[in-house]
Amino acid sequence: MNIIPRRIITGIKDGKSVIVEDEIVKNAVEHFPNLIISDVWNTQQMPASLDLESPIPNTGFPQTPKNGTYFRHVSIPPDKDLGLEVKTGEPHPMMHKTQTLDYIIILSGELYLIMEEGETLLKPGDIVIQRGTNHAWSNRSDEPCIQLAVLIDAEK
Repeated sequence: MNIIPRRIITGIKDGKSVIVEDEIVKNAVEHFPNLIISDVWNTQQMPASLDLESPIPNTGFPQTPKNGTYFRHVSIPPDKDLGLEVKTGEPHPMMHKTQTLDYIIILSGELYLIMEEGETLLKPGDIVIQRGTNHAWSNRSDEPCIQLAVLIDAEK
């Protein structure tokens, strides 16, 4: 599976549906060694506008626009390749939360979802509904894990 995805965008020209873009995602950033986040699309309002795209900065921990959405493709390398030290009895160094409702799909590889209490192993086809909770990802395998995530601005 490609680490940086191809993005195809449709639109309307002369009243007919057309493909307006077909290329590799431009907004792909390596945030840690081999941790590549490709920001595929975002919206700035609800209901979403079909007419334009407003690129936003690609950050490790996303800043989803107020009343907007964020669509990400993430390649998560094995923990051993990240250069992070996970200390027993301490929170995972990548623990974080966003003020979003996230739909996450594992496409390939394996990944642990770590919560403040408990964890679970995710495999291809598994879906996570992340509801603004503190969490981290841990790839304890020897292969990268690819996940898709749609983040939707949310209220408590």
